[in-house]
Amino acid sequence: MAFPRRGRSTDDLPIRIGLTPVFLDDQIGFLAQWRRWLEHYLARPVRFVQRGSYREVVELVRAGKIEFAWICGYPYVRYRTDLQLVAIPVWRGTPTYRSYLIVDRAQPQLRTLDDLRHKVFAYSDPDSNSGHLYPQYTLAQKGINPAAFFARTFFTWAHRKVIEAVGVGLAAGGAVDGYVWETLAELQPQLVANTKVIEQSPPFGFPPFVTHKHLDLVTFARFRAALTKMARDDLGTHLLRQLRLDGFTEGDDSLYASIAEMAAYLELPRS
Repeated sequence: MAFPRRGRSTDDLPIRIGLTPVFLDDQIGFLAQWRRWLEHYLARPVRFVQRGSYREVVELVRAGKIEFAWICGYPYVRYRTDLQLVAIPVWRGTPTYRSYLIVDRAQPQLRTLDDLRHKVFAYSDPDSNSGHLYPQYTLAQKGINPAAFFARTFFTWAHRKVIEAVGVGLAAGGAVDGYVWETLAELQPQLVANTKVIEQSPPFGFPPFVTHKHLDLVTFARFRAALTKMARDDLGTHLLRQLRLDGFTEGDDSLYASIAEMAAYLELPRS
């Protein structure tokens, strides 16, 4: 861990928080409000560091170049020896979410995953559980080689962009975070209007906030407390409402056991 330069208080150094693209239209305004709220509770400057993929954000936090990151459960279980769990969002009363298989509404013959054989399919991010790992695992469990099942696949690097790609017919189907699909259905129904959910996964641990293993205990405790206090604060509740979240909980690793099992299964050698 890097030490602060002599003559400068640690409390003057910014807390850096890694994020992948936020799906809100006014994400700049939202992040500015969230930054001010966190600075008030942490008594430290806060800086959001946005990157286009989970891998970029994960590498930053693993290297200690940022203090915290909001990542997917898949990279969390892959790099658990380097990371520690800070807090888990609570959505609709539970710290879980599901992967949604969506299709182009204009193709009513698409009713199951099997109907997407030899079709174009959109994934969100190679390190996404809901947007890549789960659909790959589902096919592998059926004895199907995921690489040969679809006519073509591509990554959009954001769940919102998977929805857009399927909605305009660039892909017949795609895999997305159910929380993102449901939130956009509420906030911007026109974005999901041309898509249809045909399958849902079992529940998984919601994408968590994590940190690296060398963070000092005071900063860790303050940040965890700030997140878990959001639902008990007027402005914090307002920010959570924009994210359509109930709050944050400390949670535990057991929520990610099924993701770890899927990852391990896909890494087994195939005959």
